Amino acid sequence: MPIEKLQVDRSVGAREGESVLRCVGPLIMETLFAFQNAIIKETAAALIIDMTEVPRIDSAGLASLVQAYVSSRGAGRRLALIGVNQRIRALLQMTKLERFFPIFESRGEAEQSVSQAQAAP
Repeated sequence: MPIEKLQVDRSVGAREGESVLRCVGPLIMETLFAFQNAIIKETAAALIIDMTEVPRIDSAGLASLVQAYVSSRGAGRRLALIGVNQRIRALLQMTKLERFFPIFESRGEAEQSVSQAQAAP
């Protein structure tokens, strides 16, 4: 069985202080270190995680998402997810974690939401 990999690419968002992490591959125990390292290095005020090309996550991947939420919250950073497929969305709902992750269909919607939150007093 081939070894699965997760690629995490960082790009600057549409507005100042926004970053987008685009994940490609499964977010599972064997691949989560790339994701965790990208989260640790992140300093932007708003972070959008693009999961369009993440086919699945396991419990370790779910824990990594929760860790991203906790670290973002502790740093005063806003966090949003885009491109979450039905399988991952169902897992977030089943574990009652969806309330912690604003989920958007497009990058534009997420950028607008996080920028509005940044502008709010």
